[in-house]
Amino acid sequence: MANIFDADLQKSIEKLSTSLQSLIKAPEWTKFVKTGTAKERPPAREDWYYVRAAAVLITVFKRGPIGVQKLRVKYGSKKRRGHSPPRFAMASGKIIRSILQQLEKAELVAFKKDDVHKGRIITSKGKSIIDKNSVLIKNESDK
Repeated sequence: MANIFDADLQKSIEKLSTSLQSLIKAPEWTKFVKTGTAKERPPAREDWYYVRAAAVLITVFKRGPIGVQKLRVKYGSKKRRGHSPPRFAMASGKIIRSILQQLEKAELVAFKKDDVHKGRIITSKGKSIIDKNSVLIKNESDK
């Protein structure tokens, strides 16, 4: 049985984003928003919200329990500051938070709190969706 570690990650994210479109709904403000303070323009892709949701779901699967702050760092980028040297800027927390809330509503992730560690973890339904998409990617690459 193939899993996410066997399949190509970029193809897995693309395939997973198309399957997530039936489970979650992009908010109206996604047409106008930037993905972080370091970005100068909004994303060029129309379906960028679903692609980010698929990437967040895979990240929660691999590194969970994980919270919004660590995901902000993961999706952050270098901010250009003119003549000053560039610095790191975190990604938008609103986008990541709304994605996690929608994934929770679709029962793909769940909140877990151990002693010190807290954050979102993958549920069995989320793991099965990721594995099904990985099997499809693996079968396409074998042909």
